[in-house]
Amino acid sequence: MDTEITGGINIAMKVPSHQYEATIAFYRDVVGLKPFTAKAPAIGFELGPNRLWIDEAPMMSQAEVWLELFTPDFKSAASHLAKAGVVRCDAIERLGEGFRGGWITSPANIIHLVREPDAW
Repeated sequence: MDTEITGGINIAMKVPSHQYEATIAFYRDVVGLKPFTAKAPAIGFELGPNRLWIDEAPMMSQAEVWLELFTPDFKSAASHLAKAGVVRCDAIERLGEGFRGGWITSPANIIHLVREPDAW
C-alpha cells in the first residue's frame, strides 16, 4: 500500500442530550479521568495517550464512538479508500472549507475522521 494511514489521538463519543451530563459525570467523578476544556464548550478527558471527547448530540437516540485516523496526504488516502470501496460520509458533520480530511465509515458502521495531522 502506497498510502500511509495511522491511528489518531482523538476519540469522540457522540452522546444524546438526555445522557450527556451523566456521561460527563461518569468519566470525571466515577472513573476519575482528568478533564480538559482547551476547546470549550467541548469537554474532553485524558485517556492514556488519547483524548476522549464527549460531544452532545441532540439528534441522536443512542451514543456512538467515532475514531480518528491520520494520513500525511489526504488526497492520496481518499483515492486509496475509494478504490477499496470505503463509503464516504462527509455530510455527517461539517469540517469547514479547506479542511484536509473527510469522514468515512467502516463495514461495521463506525465513523472515522481521516485527516492530515495539521488539517485545521
